[in-house]
Amino acid sequence: MDLVTPGLGLVFWSVITFLVLLFILRKFAWNPILGAVSEREEGIKNALASAENARKEMENLQADNERILKEARAEREAMLKEARDMKNKMIADAREEAQVQANNMIAQAQAAIESEKKSAMAELKKQVANLSVEIAEKVVRAELSNKDKQMTLVESMLGDAKLN
Repeated sequence: MDLVTPGLGLVFWSVITFLVLLFILRKFAWNPILGAVSEREEGIKNALASAENARKEMENLQADNERILKEARAEREAMLKEARDMKNKMIADAREEAQVQANNMIAQAQAAIESEKKSAMAELKKQVANLSVEIAEKVVRAELSNKDKQMTLVESMLGDAKLN
């Protein structure tokens, strides 16, 4: 029965050994273990906080990317509109310039035609005047000689004179 019931000495030395072991563990192992656990807990909290911050930053970056894309699309549309407007303006300016040049050419051609017409009329008047003088000269000569001849001469000269 001695083996089943512990003796007082065994209990005493077991308690003393337990307390010494507890003191040694508390002094050398408990604080480092608690420190390691606490440090690990802090590391996990920091990692979770970093992950949350990274998630928020990714959301912000995604929102910024979408905003930048919208701005780029708007800028592209503005540039395309400006290019279209510039093209239309250049076409309109070219048409206007072509119309002005065509009008100038038409005016120059009309002026040249008018000038040629006036020149031709002046030449015609000169020829008519010369013919009139010749006819008058011949009539005067013929009148001095004979009236019947004068009429015949005027009729034949008028028949010979062609106005073109």
